[in-house]
Amino acid sequence: MIDICPSTALVDGGRGVRFEVGVAGRTVPAFVVRFGGVARAYLNRCAHVAMELDWNPGEFFDFDAEHLVCSTHGALYEPDTGRCVGGACAGRGGLRPLEVIEQDGRVAWNPDGYAGPAGGER
Repeated sequence: MIDICPSTALVDGGRGVRFEVGVAGRTVPAFVVRFGGVARAYLNRCAHVAMELDWNPGEFFDFDAEHLVCSTHGALYEPDTGRCVGGACAGRGGLRPLEVIEQDGRVAWNPDGYAGPAGGER
């Protein structure tokens, strides 16, 4: 497990925390947000065109804090599943989830076969 942030850094429907992961030998951005009381993490890459979602660093939710939104294309994603429900990618995929574990007041992610530590750290 790789530490991301303290649990208190995530407020339901509020700012997210950006971090980096390794994918296919490259360092790519990812983020974690809290929705429905649960920390959720995804690669920071729109399913429509591989652009980062946040319109300002850490700003991933729409104004109603009901969807994650791509600031470039306006694609809307369900915060709890990452499924695209609006915009050019609606019904055709979504955000790539990352496994997060929250315990002892910390949020961490568990590398999988797709995304690993940035820079090859273990």
